[in-house]
Amino acid sequence: MLLQRPATAQSDTVLRLGGNKTGRFTRVPRLSAGQNGTGNAVIHGDNLHVLAALEPQLRGRVRCIYIDPPYNNQEEYLHYTDKLDHEEWLADITIRLKLLEPLMAKNGSLWISIDDTELHYLKVAADQVLGRDRFVATVVWEHRTSRENRNIFSHNHEYILVYASDPPEFKAFRQGLPASGDALARYKNPDKDPRGPWQSVTATAQAGHSTSAQFYVLSAPNGRRHSPPRGRCWLYSKERMKREVASHNVWFGKDGNGVPRLKKHILGRQLRVTPPTLWAASEVGTTQQAKKEFLALFPTSPVFETPKPERLIRRILMVATRPGDLVLDAYLGSGTTCAVAHKMSRRYVGIERGPRAAALCSKRLRRVVSGEKGGISPDVSWLGGGGFGFYEFKAS
Repeated sequence: MLLQRPATAQSDTVLRLGGNKTGRFTRVPRLSAGQNGTGNAVIHGDNLHVLAALEPQLRGRVRCIYIDPPYNNQEEYLHYTDKLDHEEWLADITIRLKLLEPLMAKNGSLWISIDDTELHYLKVAADQVLGRDRFVATVVWEHRTSRENRNIFSHNHEYILVYASDPPEFKAFRQGLPASGDALARYKNPDKDPRGPWQSVTATAQAGHSTSAQFYVLSAPNGRRHSPPRGRCWLYSKERMKREVASHNVWFGKDGNGVPRLKKHILGRQLRVTPPTLWAASEVGTTQQAKKEFLALFPTSPVFETPKPERLIRRILMVATRPGDLVLDAYLGSGTTCAVAHKMSRRYVGIERGPRAAALCSKRLRRVVSGEKGGISPDVSWLGGGGFGFYEFKAS
Protein backbone atom coordinates (compact mmCIF):
# COMPACT_ATOMS: atom_id res chain seq x y z
CA MET A 1 0.00 0.00 0.00
CA LEU A 2 1.25 3.48 -0.83
CA LEU A 3 0.84 6.65 1.15
CA GLN A 4 0.52 9.90 -0.76
CA ARG A 5 0.61 13.25 1.01
CA PRO A 6 -0.11 16.12 -1.39
CA ALA A 7 2.11 19.11 -0.68
CA THR A 8 -0.87 21.44 -0.94
CA ALA A 9 -2.51 20.18 2.25
CA GLN A 10 -0.41 19.28 5.27
CA SER A 11 -3.03 16.99 6.86
CA ASP A 12 -4.18 15.24 3.67
CA THR A 13 -3.63 11.51 3.67
CA VAL A 14 -4.91 9.85 0.52
CA LEU A 15 -5.72 6.27 1.38
CA ARG A 16 -4.58 3.75 -1.22
CA LEU A 17 -6.17 0.38 -0.72
CA GLY A 18 -5.07 -2.81 -2.42
CA GLY A 19 -3.28 -5.99 -1.44
CA ASN A 20 -0.87 -6.22 1.49
CA LYS A 21 0.65 -8.85 3.75
CA THR A 22 -2.41 -9.18 6.00
CA GLY A 23 -5.21 -9.19 3.44
CA ARG A 24 -6.73 -7.66 0.36
CA PHE A 25 -9.03 -4.70 -0.18
CA THR A 26 -11.27 -5.04 -3.22
CA ARG A 27 -13.09 -1.95 -4.43
CA VAL A 28 -16.75 -2.47 -5.30
CA PRO A 29 -17.66 0.14 -7.95
CA ARG A 30 -21.44 -0.32 -7.69
CA LEU A 31 -21.31 0.50 -3.96
CA SER A 32 -18.92 3.44 -4.41
CA ALA A 33 -19.84 6.92 -5.58
CA GLY A 34 -18.54 10.29 -6.71
CA GLN A 35 -15.00 11.43 -7.25
CA ASN A 36 -12.09 9.01 -7.14
CA GLY A 37 -8.96 9.82 -5.19
CA THR A 38 -10.66 11.36 -2.16
CA GLY A 39 -9.30 8.67 0.15
CA ASN A 40 -12.74 8.34 1.76
CA ALA A 41 -13.52 4.69 2.36
CA VAL A 42 -16.16 2.39 3.75
CA ILE A 43 -14.67 -1.03 4.40
CA HIS A 44 -16.66 -4.21 4.92
CA GLY A 45 -14.69 -6.48 7.20
CA ASP A 46 -13.85 -7.36 10.80
CA ASN A 47 -12.25 -4.27 12.32
CA LEU A 48 -9.70 -6.44 14.11
CA HIS A 49 -8.14 -7.48 10.80
CA VAL A 50 -8.88 -4.25 8.90
CA LEU A 51 -7.19 -2.07 11.51
CA ALA A 52 -4.10 -4.26 11.46
CA ALA A 53 -3.97 -3.94 7.67
CA LEU A 54 -4.44 -0.15 7.75
CA GLU A 55 -1.90 0.51 10.48
CA PRO A 56 1.12 1.11 8.20
CA GLN A 57 -0.75 3.87 6.37
CA LEU A 58 -2.69 5.45 9.22
CA ARG A 59 -0.18 5.39 12.08
CA GLY A 60 -0.13 8.85 13.65
CA ARG A 61 -2.40 10.38 11.00
CA VAL A 62 -5.97 10.14 12.30
CA ARG A 63 -7.17 13.36 13.90
CA CYS A 64 -10.32 11.93 15.44
CA ILE A 65 -11.33 8.34 16.17
CA TYR A 66 -14.94 7.81 17.19
CA ILE A 67 -16.22 4.36 18.06
CA ASP A 68 -19.65 3.18 19.13
CA PRO A 69 -18.92 -0.43 20.13
CA PRO A 70 -21.54 -2.91 21.35
CA TYR A 71 -22.51 -1.97 24.91
CA ASN A 72 -22.86 -5.61 25.99
CA ASN A 73 -26.29 -4.88 27.42
CA GLN A 74 -27.51 -8.41 26.64
CA GLU A 75 -29.94 -7.24 23.96
CA GLU A 76 -30.71 -8.89 20.63
CA TYR A 77 -30.82 -6.37 17.78
CA LEU A 78 -31.72 -6.81 14.15
CA HIS A 79 -28.29 -5.84 12.84
CA TYR A 80 -26.16 -7.35 15.63
CA THR A 81 -26.28 -9.36 18.82
CA ASP A 82 -25.12 -7.53 21.94
CA LYS A 83 -24.68 -10.55 24.20
CA LEU A 84 -21.19 -11.54 25.26
CA ASP A 85 -19.65 -12.86 28.42
CA HIS A 86 -18.24 -9.84 30.26
CA GLU A 87 -14.64 -11.06 30.11
CA GLU A 88 -14.95 -11.82 26.40
CA TRP A 89 -16.40 -8.38 25.72
CA LEU A 90 -13.64 -6.73 27.69
CA ALA A 91 -10.95 -8.68 25.85
CA ASP A 92 -12.49 -7.77 22.48
CA ILE A 93 -12.62 -4.04 23.18
CA THR A 94 -9.14 -4.04 24.74
CA ILE A 95 -7.44 -5.55 21.71
CA ARG A 96 -9.16 -3.05 19.44
CA LEU A 97 -8.08 -0.14 21.62
CA LYS A 98 -4.52 -1.40 21.25
CA LEU A 99 -4.92 -1.28 17.47
CA LEU A 100 -6.51 2.19 17.51
CA GLU A 101 -4.04 3.85 19.87
CA PRO A 102 -1.10 4.21 17.45
CA LEU A 103 -3.31 5.66 14.73
CA MET A 104 -3.99 8.92 16.58
CA ALA A 105 -2.19 12.05 15.42
CA LYS A 106 -0.07 13.94 17.95
CA ASN A 107 -3.00 16.27 18.63
CA GLY A 108 -5.61 13.60 17.90
CA SER A 109 -8.30 12.16 20.13
CA LEU A 110 -10.33 9.00 20.68
CA TRP A 111 -14.03 9.17 21.61
CA ILE A 112 -15.86 6.04 22.85
CA SER A 113 -19.64 5.80 23.31
CA ILE A 114 -20.86 3.53 26.12
CA ASP A 115 -23.62 3.16 28.70
CA ASP A 116 -23.74 2.14 32.38
CA THR A 117 -23.48 -1.58 31.63
CA GLU A 118 -19.72 -1.58 30.96
CA LEU A 119 -18.71 2.06 31.50
CA HIS A 120 -16.44 1.60 34.50
CA TYR A 121 -14.79 -1.56 33.20
CA LEU A 122 -14.18 0.17 29.88
CA LYS A 123 -12.62 3.15 31.65
CA VAL A 124 -10.16 0.90 33.50
CA ALA A 125 -9.32 -1.02 30.32
CA ALA A 126 -8.83 2.19 28.34
CA ASP A 127 -6.63 3.64 31.10
CA GLN A 128 -4.46 0.53 30.93
CA VAL A 129 -4.12 0.61 27.15
CA LEU A 130 -4.00 4.35 26.51
CA GLY A 131 -2.66 5.62 29.84
CA ARG A 132 -4.56 7.34 32.65
CA ASP A 133 -2.67 10.54 31.92
CA ARG A 134 -4.22 10.63 28.45
CA PHE A 135 -7.80 10.63 29.73
CA VAL A 136 -9.48 13.97 28.99
CA ALA A 137 -13.15 13.84 30.00
CA THR A 138 -16.37 11.87 30.32
CA VAL A 139 -19.09 13.51 28.26
CA VAL A 140 -22.65 12.85 29.45
CA TRP A 141 -25.13 12.76 26.58
CA GLU A 142 -28.87 13.07 27.24
CA HIS A 143 -29.89 10.43 24.74
CA ARG A 144 -33.58 10.38 25.62
CA THR A 145 -36.07 12.88 27.04
CA SER A 146 -38.99 10.50 27.62
CA ARG A 147 -39.35 8.53 30.86
CA GLU A 148 -38.60 4.79 30.97
CA ASN A 149 -40.97 3.26 33.53
CA ARG A 150 -40.03 -0.42 33.19
CA ASN A 151 -36.76 -0.16 35.11
CA ILE A 152 -35.74 0.90 38.60
CA PHE A 153 -34.42 4.15 37.16
CA SER A 154 -35.20 5.82 33.86
CA HIS A 155 -31.85 5.77 32.08
CA ASN A 156 -31.83 9.02 30.13
CA HIS A 157 -28.15 9.43 29.41
CA GLU A 158 -25.14 7.68 27.93
CA TYR A 159 -21.45 8.50 28.05
CA ILE A 160 -18.59 9.31 25.73
CA LEU A 161 -15.09 8.70 27.09
CA VAL A 162 -12.52 11.06 25.57
CA TYR A 163 -8.80 10.31 25.39
CA ALA A 164 -6.05 12.28 23.69
CA SER A 165 -2.80 11.15 22.16
CA ASP A 166 -1.11 14.07 23.94
CA PRO A 167 -3.53 16.08 26.13
CA PRO A 168 -1.56 19.37 26.02
CA GLU A 169 -1.30 19.11 22.24
CA PHE A 170 -5.00 18.30 22.00
CA LYS A 171 -5.88 21.22 24.28
CA ALA A 172 -3.96 23.58 22.03
CA PHE A 173 -5.65 22.17 18.92
CA ARG A 174 -9.14 21.61 20.33
CA GLN A 175 -11.83 23.82 18.78
CA GLY A 176 -14.27 25.82 20.88
CA LEU A 177 -18.00 25.63 20.28
CA PRO A 178 -20.00 28.57 18.93
CA ALA A 179 -21.30 30.60 21.84
CA SER A 180 -24.91 30.08 22.86
CA GLY A 181 -27.42 32.82 23.60
CA ASP A 182 -26.47 32.78 27.28
CA ALA A 183 -22.80 33.39 26.52
CA LEU A 184 -23.59 36.13 24.02
CA ALA A 185 -25.92 37.81 26.54
CA ARG A 186 -22.92 38.48 28.78
CA TYR A 187 -21.59 40.93 26.17
CA LYS A 188 -22.99 44.40 26.80
CA ASN A 189 -21.93 47.98 26.11
CA PRO A 190 -22.64 50.12 29.20
CA ASP A 191 -20.05 52.76 28.21
CA LYS A 192 -21.25 52.99 24.59
CA ASP A 193 -17.87 51.82 23.30
CA PRO A 194 -17.79 52.38 19.50
CA ARG A 195 -16.19 48.96 19.11
CA GLY A 196 -19.44 47.35 20.23
CA PRO A 197 -20.43 44.89 23.00
CA TRP A 198 -17.86 43.54 25.44
CA GLN A 199 -17.60 41.64 28.68
CA SER A 200 -15.16 42.23 31.51
CA VAL A 201 -12.63 39.69 32.78
CA THR A 202 -10.24 39.80 35.70
CA ALA A 203 -7.18 42.04 35.39
CA THR A 204 -5.17 40.00 37.90
CA ALA A 205 -3.43 36.63 37.97
CA GLN A 206 -2.10 34.31 40.66
CA ALA A 207 1.17 35.63 42.01
CA GLY A 208 2.97 32.29 42.01
CA HIS A 209 4.66 32.77 38.61
CA SER A 210 4.75 36.56 38.54
CA THR A 211 7.58 39.02 38.00
CA SER A 212 8.29 42.16 40.00
CA ALA A 213 6.92 44.25 37.08
CA GLN A 214 3.43 42.94 37.84
CA PHE A 215 3.26 44.46 41.35
CA TYR A 216 2.39 48.15 41.46
CA VAL A 217 -0.34 50.63 42.33
CA LEU A 218 -2.69 51.30 39.41
CA SER A 219 -4.21 54.76 39.18
CA ALA A 220 -7.67 55.02 37.66
CA PRO A 221 -8.60 58.00 35.44
CA ASN A 222 -10.44 59.58 38.41
CA GLY A 223 -7.33 59.29 40.58
CA ARG A 224 -8.45 56.33 42.68
CA ARG A 225 -5.54 53.98 43.43
CA HIS A 226 -5.83 50.19 43.16
CA SER A 227 -3.55 47.40 44.32
CA PRO A 228 -3.95 43.71 43.39
CA PRO A 229 -5.52 41.48 46.06
CA ARG A 230 -3.29 39.50 48.41
CA GLY A 231 -1.68 36.56 46.58
CA ARG A 232 -2.36 38.05 43.15
CA CYS A 233 -0.64 40.41 40.74
CA TRP A 234 -1.67 42.51 37.76
CA LEU A 235 -1.95 40.61 34.51
CA TYR A 236 0.20 43.18 32.67
CA SER A 237 3.24 45.26 33.52
CA LYS A 238 2.69 48.88 34.60
CA GLU A 239 3.59 50.29 31.17
CA ARG A 240 1.35 47.80 29.34
CA MET A 241 -1.51 48.53 31.74
CA LYS A 242 -1.16 52.27 31.13
CA ARG A 243 -1.54 51.66 27.40
CA GLU A 244 -4.61 49.49 27.99
CA VAL A 245 -6.20 52.20 30.16
CA ALA A 246 -5.44 54.86 27.52
CA SER A 247 -7.02 52.61 24.87
CA HIS A 248 -10.21 52.28 26.96
CA ASN A 249 -9.62 48.56 27.42
CA VAL A 250 -9.91 48.69 31.23
CA TRP A 251 -13.27 49.03 32.95
CA PHE A 252 -13.46 50.79 36.32
CA GLY A 253 -17.21 50.44 36.79
CA LYS A 254 -19.99 52.84 35.92
CA ASP A 255 -18.86 55.40 38.49
CA GLY A 256 -15.14 54.93 37.84
CA ASN A 257 -14.49 53.59 41.34
CA GLY A 258 -14.85 49.87 40.63
CA VAL A 259 -12.14 47.20 40.72
CA PRO A 260 -10.24 47.36 37.40
CA ARG A 261 -11.27 44.68 34.90
CA LEU A 262 -10.23 44.10 31.29
CA LYS A 263 -12.68 44.58 28.44
CA LYS A 264 -12.95 41.78 25.88
CA HIS A 265 -14.81 42.76 22.73
CA ILE A 266 -16.75 40.45 20.45
CA LEU A 267 -16.15 42.65 17.41
CA GLY A 268 -14.34 40.95 14.51
CA ARG A 269 -14.32 37.43 15.91
CA GLN A 270 -16.66 34.51 16.24
CA LEU A 271 -17.18 33.92 19.90
CA ARG A 272 -16.35 30.38 20.92
CA VAL A 273 -16.57 28.72 24.30
CA THR A 274 -14.91 25.74 25.98
CA PRO A 275 -16.94 22.57 25.30
CA PRO A 276 -18.92 21.41 28.35
CA THR A 277 -19.16 17.79 29.47
CA LEU A 278 -22.97 17.83 29.67
CA TRP A 279 -24.57 17.57 26.21
CA ALA A 280 -28.30 18.19 26.25
CA ALA A 281 -30.72 16.52 23.87
CA SER A 282 -31.89 19.95 22.74
CA GLU A 283 -28.38 20.66 21.45
CA VAL A 284 -27.22 17.35 19.98
CA GLY A 285 -30.34 15.24 19.51
CA THR A 286 -31.57 11.92 20.91
CA THR A 287 -31.62 8.28 19.87
CA GLN A 288 -35.26 8.69 18.87
CA GLN A 289 -34.43 11.63 16.64
CA ALA A 290 -31.63 9.58 15.08
CA LYS A 291 -34.15 6.86 14.24
CA LYS A 292 -36.34 9.46 12.54
CA GLU A 293 -33.34 10.65 10.51
CA PHE A 294 -32.72 7.07 9.43
CA LEU A 295 -36.38 6.43 8.53
CA ALA A 296 -36.51 9.65 6.52
CA LEU A 297 -33.70 8.25 4.38
CA PHE A 298 -34.88 4.63 4.28
CA PRO A 299 -38.60 4.45 5.07
CA THR A 300 -38.85 0.78 4.05
CA SER A 301 -35.65 -0.49 5.69
CA PRO A 302 -35.56 -2.06 9.17
CA VAL A 303 -34.46 0.73 11.49
CA PHE A 304 -31.28 0.59 13.55
CA GLU A 305 -32.26 0.37 17.21
CA THR A 306 -29.38 2.45 18.58
CA PRO A 307 -28.23 4.99 15.97
CA LYS A 308 -26.50 8.23 16.87
CA PRO A 309 -27.99 11.55 15.72
CA GLU A 310 -26.00 13.54 13.19
CA ARG A 311 -25.87 16.54 15.52
CA LEU A 312 -24.07 14.48 18.16
CA ILE A 313 -21.34 13.43 15.75
CA ARG A 314 -21.17 16.95 14.36
CA ARG A 315 -20.36 18.31 17.81
CA ILE A 316 -17.59 15.76 18.29
CA LEU A 317 -16.05 16.68 14.94
CA MET A 318 -16.47 20.40 15.64
CA VAL A 319 -14.40 20.00 18.79
CA ALA A 320 -11.82 17.46 17.61
CA THR A 321 -11.19 18.28 13.92
CA ARG A 322 -10.86 20.89 11.24
CA PRO A 323 -11.83 20.67 7.55
CA GLY A 324 -9.63 18.20 5.70
CA ASP A 325 -8.77 16.17 8.80
CA LEU A 326 -9.07 12.40 8.81
CA VAL A 327 -11.80 10.72 10.88
CA LEU A 328 -11.99 6.99 11.65
CA ASP A 329 -14.97 4.97 12.87
CA ALA A 330 -14.22 1.29 13.44
CA TYR A 331 -17.84 0.39 14.35
CA LEU A 332 -19.64 2.25 11.59
CA GLY A 333 -23.11 0.85 12.22
CA SER A 334 -25.67 2.92 10.31
CA GLY A 335 -22.99 5.15 8.78
CA THR A 336 -23.64 8.36 10.72
CA THR A 337 -19.99 9.22 11.37
CA CYS A 338 -19.00 9.04 7.71
CA ALA A 339 -22.12 10.89 6.58
CA VAL A 340 -21.43 13.76 8.98
CA ALA A 341 -17.70 13.83 8.19
CA HIS A 342 -18.52 14.01 4.47
CA LYS A 343 -20.90 16.94 4.95
CA MET A 344 -18.35 18.73 7.14
CA SER A 345 -15.53 18.37 4.59
CA ARG A 346 -13.57 15.90 6.70
CA ARG A 347 -12.00 12.80 5.20
CA TYR A 348 -13.01 9.47 6.65
CA VAL A 349 -12.56 5.74 6.95
CA GLY A 350 -15.45 3.65 8.26
CA ILE A 351 -15.30 -0.07 9.08
CA GLU A 352 -18.36 -2.30 9.45
CA ARG A 353 -18.41 -6.10 9.59
CA GLY A 354 -22.15 -6.68 9.12
CA PRO A 355 -22.96 -7.18 5.43
CA ARG A 356 -26.41 -5.61 5.65
CA ALA A 357 -25.12 -2.67 7.65
CA ALA A 358 -22.17 -2.10 5.32
CA ALA A 359 -24.44 -2.08 2.28
CA LEU A 360 -26.75 0.35 4.05
CA CYS A 361 -23.81 2.66 4.88
CA SER A 362 -22.91 2.69 1.20
CA LYS A 363 -26.47 3.56 0.24
CA ARG A 364 -26.56 6.35 2.82
CA LEU A 365 -23.29 7.88 1.63
CA ARG A 366 -24.34 7.72 -2.01
CA ARG A 367 -27.31 9.83 -1.03
CA VAL A 368 -25.01 12.22 0.81
CA VAL A 369 -22.89 12.59 -2.35
CA SER A 370 -26.12 13.31 -4.24
CA GLY A 371 -27.00 16.09 -1.81
CA GLU A 372 -29.54 14.63 0.64
CA LYS A 373 -31.16 17.26 2.88
CA GLY A 374 -31.61 15.41 6.19
CA GLY A 375 -29.69 15.53 9.47
CA ILE A 376 -27.19 18.39 9.64
CA SER A 377 -27.46 19.23 5.92
CA PRO A 378 -29.35 22.52 6.51
CA ASP A 379 -26.92 23.52 9.28
CA VAL A 380 -23.86 23.17 7.03
CA SER A 381 -25.57 24.17 3.75
CA TRP A 382 -24.86 20.77 2.26
CA LEU A 383 -25.41 20.61 -1.51
CA GLY A 384 -23.69 17.33 -2.37
CA GLY A 385 -20.42 16.39 -3.99
CA GLY A 386 -17.25 14.53 -3.15
CA GLY A 387 -17.00 10.77 -3.21
CA PHE A 388 -15.98 7.59 -1.44
CA GLY A 389 -14.90 4.05 -2.20
CA PHE A 390 -16.54 0.92 -0.86
CA TYR A 391 -14.14 -1.97 -0.20
CA GLU A 392 -14.47 -5.62 0.67
CA PHE A 393 -11.65 -6.84 2.89
CA LYS A 394 -10.49 -10.43 2.89
CA ALA A 395 -7.94 -11.45 5.48
CA SER A 396 -5.05 -13.62 4.36
